[in-house]
Amino acid sequence: MTVKQPVSASLAKAFFYIVLLSLLSTGVALVTLASSLRDAEAVNIAGSLRMQSYRLGYDLERQAMETTAHRQIYQQSLNSPVLQQLNRWYVPDIVGVRYAQLQESWQEMDARIGANDRAWYQDNIQRYVENIDQFVLALQHYTERKMLLVLTISLLGAVGIFMLVFFTLRRIRHQVVTPLKQLVVASQHIQQGHFTYPLLNAHLDNELGLLASTFDRMSGELHKLYRTLEAQVEEKTHDLHEAHRRLEVLYQCSQALNTGQIDVMCFRHILQIVSDHEAALFLELNVGEHWSIQQGEKRESLPIHSLVVEMQDSVFGELRWQSTDHQASALLMRSVASIIGRGLYFNQAQKHYQQLMLMEERATIAGELHDSLAQVLSYLRIQLALLKRAVPDENHAAQTIIADFSRALNDAYRQLRELLTTFRLTVSQSDLPSALKEALDLLQNQTPAQVTLDCRLPTLALDAQQQVNVLQIVREAVINAIKHADATAITVSCVTDPDGLYSVYIRDNGKGMNNTQPEGHYGMSIMRERAGRLGGTLTFSRPPGGGTLVQFRFPVAAISIKSPQRT
Repeated sequence: MTVKQPVSASLAKAFFYIVLLSLLSTGVALVTLASSLRDAEAVNIAGSLRMQSYRLGYDLERQAMETTAHRQIYQQSLNSPVLQQLNRWYVPDIVGVRYAQLQESWQEMDARIGANDRAWYQDNIQRYVENIDQFVLALQHYTERKMLLVLTISLLGAVGIFMLVFFTLRRIRHQVVTPLKQLVVASQHIQQGHFTYPLLNAHLDNELGLLASTFDRMSGELHKLYRTLEAQVEEKTHDLHEAHRRLEVLYQCSQALNTGQIDVMCFRHILQIVSDHEAALFLELNVGEHWSIQQGEKRESLPIHSLVVEMQDSVFGELRWQSTDHQASALLMRSVASIIGRGLYFNQAQKHYQQLMLMEERATIAGELHDSLAQVLSYLRIQLALLKRAVPDENHAAQTIIADFSRALNDAYRQLRELLTTFRLTVSQSDLPSALKEALDLLQNQTPAQVTLDCRLPTLALDAQQQVNVLQIVREAVINAIKHADATAITVSCVTDPDGLYSVYIRDNGKGMNNTQPEGHYGMSIMRERAGRLGGTLTFSRPPGGGTLVQFRFPVAAISIKSPQRT
């Protein structure tokens, strides 16, 4: 849009016409007044002709010597330049006619005075004076007319100037003031954040029309930008709220692991925190193939998303969840999976450390037993051998006592060696299946029988002490089968029964054994003691297929277990 009639040009044109009209009216009035400067003189001279006419009549009566001089003065007055200027084109005709009649009458009057005709002069002086009066009256009317003309021109000029000012102000109000007010109102609306304002007059052909049109476009662009910024701010605010919510969830999840002992309750607490913050409707944590915990209700209408739970290239399991907004929950779930992975890693590290501490303590006890009791037993065996040589063979009673004592001492020494072997057991794995496999691999080298392991226990629910007790029971049962059963196959199975208890089965196909322990042997008693520490039971039986079945059952923690059950 281009400016066709700038406001400055319109104002300049209006002021030009006002000044021009002022100058014209003032000029005409000044000219008229200038032409009236000698009107008073003309009236005065015309009025003096009346007095001079009477004076000439008086001179005729007295036969005065000054008559000729007075006639010349009269002639000069009648033909004065002021009266001669009355023959101009702008002087009314009646003034010229009266002046011509007066001159014509004076010719006759002058001739009568020269003829000294006093009677005629006296008879016609009154008529001549009336002509003078008519001439003076015409001059008066002419002067009044010029004053009226000046007044009329002044009034017309004032009216014209007023009209010009009125229309100029009206035009300014229409094309300047009103658009400016509209722009101010529109600016105030925009300042308050309201982009709906009274319609601007963008059709004006001046700068304000261009400004209104530009303002409309600008407000439209600002409205778009404002809405865009509002959307971005709302989006960023939502993102900040989501980030704060995620940070709160992650902080609480981290606090859930900030305990001295990381166990299954910590991971259940983490899933509870995530569920309480509505980050997911359903969560399931699977660790290995035989252990899982769940939170929430699974919905068939929603897809299940999953993430690998790992830490330092070690894969521990899988985190599965359902949510209405996968994109919003994926980032949080990745962090939760990382926290859970770190917790599982620390759980294994804690168990491994506890096992190491336990093994170190047992090794210390084994060392103390070896350095004290084993040395004493060795010394007694030596002394018993010397005593046997010192006692004659004919002393059968003493030899019998020595033989019984030697046999008991050998059994004690053998039991001590077995106890030392048990105490010096090392475990390098923190989870039960790996520890059992490591221990059974060592025992496999001591027997031709085939040793098979099937462990499906969720080791996350067991602490280091419990795992060691389970490991010792299994190891003792397998050693007994190797030593006494003459078996060709030994099977170790660790499963979860339908009633929710953990069960460990050690079965061999050997010759079987009694449920009574021989005198001097304490393995079965120690196994029962270990089972009692776990709150479980230990039974020995002969299955229908032959051999021996050792069954160890103990309770589990209050968690959801997902594992193949024993049939």
